Amino acid sequence: MFIALFCLWWVLLLIFHSFPQVDIVASWHFFLVETCKPSNAAAQICGHFPSRQPFLETLRTIFFRLPYVVGAFQLALLIACYRHHGGTFNALRARNLKIALASLLLGPGLIANLILKAHWGRPRPIETLNFGGSFDFVQAGSLAGKCMSNCSFVSGEAASAGWLLCLVMLIPQPARTGLFLPILAISILTPLMRLSFGAHYLSDLVLGWLLAIVVFAGVYAFTDSSHRPKNSEI
Repeated sequence: MFIALFCLWWVLLLIFHSFPQVDIVASWHFFLVETCKPSNAAAQICGHFPSRQPFLETLRTIFFRLPYVVGAFQLALLIACYRHHGGTFNALRARNLKIALASLLLGPGLIANLILKAHWGRPRPIETLNFGGSFDFVQAGSLAGKCMSNCSFVSGEAASAGWLLCLVMLIPQPARTGLFLPILAISILTPLMRLSFGAHYLSDLVLGWLLAIVVFAGVYAFTDSSHRPKNSEI
């Protein structure tokens, strides 16, 4: 599963890179064109993303912080696990918590925010000429962008939302059934709001969201293989 998801991520990157108009069209559906004011006479396109309303901005802030609140809670549970010894130590819970925390740090934390967003330089939609900004549009994966920091490729919030969905695998029943739909809704609404705000292109969101799932699958596969009993020598 990890290998399949890893390959899928690269295939999607190649598709978005080869057909950049997909990103422009997706963002254009949320952009409202306006008549340029005299002060913006040099601008080719003027307008805004009307979805940036106070209520949705507040909801976005909650969804942005939620994965890290969950991560902090998981860390507290992990510390509590290791306060038990012998028969009272819950090894399965400790393992699942380590998988969740490691995938959060590696996926949304290290790869998405510290590596890709910091070095790939892709401007956000609202920063590009296509939507009233000042930077040229660059396709997904390109290093030609002029953004200097906190750039668009990939979306860290979409990665965090994808990580939240992965946690469903680790939640025991019957809580898993009850929490699946709310977590799924948050996991989808988070990147959708970023698209409607003009903060990210569709490719930033899809690849960021899938990145977290790829990393989670990789960490899960690694821990699963390391806990599997070795064949005894004859």
